[in-house]
Amino acid sequence: MIYESNYKIGLEDIGVNNQATNKAIIAIMEDVSALHSASIGYGVFEIETKRRAWMILDWKVKIIKRPKYSDEIIAQTWSRKTERIYAYRDFQLKDKEGDIIAIGTSKWILVDIDRRRPVRLTSDIVELYESETDKSAFEEEIEDIKYEGYIFKKDYYIQRRDIDMNEHMHNLNYLDMAHEILPEDIYKNKVFDNIRIVYKKEIVYGEKVDCYYEEQDNKYIVTAKSNDKINAIIELS
Repeated sequence: MIYESNYKIGLEDIGVNNQATNKAIIAIMEDVSALHSASIGYGVFEIETKRRAWMILDWKVKIIKRPKYSDEIIAQTWSRKTERIYAYRDFQLKDKEGDIIAIGTSKWILVDIDRRRPVRLTSDIVELYESETDKSAFEEEIEDIKYEGYIFKKDYYIQRRDIDMNEHMHNLNYLDMAHEILPEDIYKNKVFDNIRIVYKKEIVYGEKVDCYYEEQDNKYIVTAKSNDKINAIIELS
């Protein structure tokens, strides 16, 4: 099943040159995935009754043609496959001519919010999503990323604006955090059309996060740690 919804790039979605930011593009992907889940009974309003919520573990996004202010977008998403406790979801965004302007893939777990443990994806859940097992946004499979060493370290304190409805740092705000850590010349002069965010450990309000910055093969990486545990790795290129 391919689920789709229409969007329009607004003022809050644009940055330099009136073009959509990476955060806005990923936000569209996040929103259409939530709408898909809501359509089969696993949306935001069902969390309170089912006591289960989807939690993202990984984003991989590629911008092919960056949309501009007032552009109309068609967002499509589908369940690609499931593996025991992991669900893989892909995306493509199209312009009004039908050309693909961005693609994405992601990895999720369904969490029991009372026990705070992943739920095994049984057939009754999987069948609701009608996975498109022969359709992939990327040719290669999504893989874990690791980095060692750093050029500098900078502290980041989690603000109220970073927190989502689950009282954790919202997954898209990790991108904001990475932008705060980037050197000024990199932030101002580079366009990042490839985004990877790997989530390892949740962050809550008031935490001090140690952000380690490094560069490798034209990739700009921020590794976030708290209490010597990796929270996330953000890779931009």
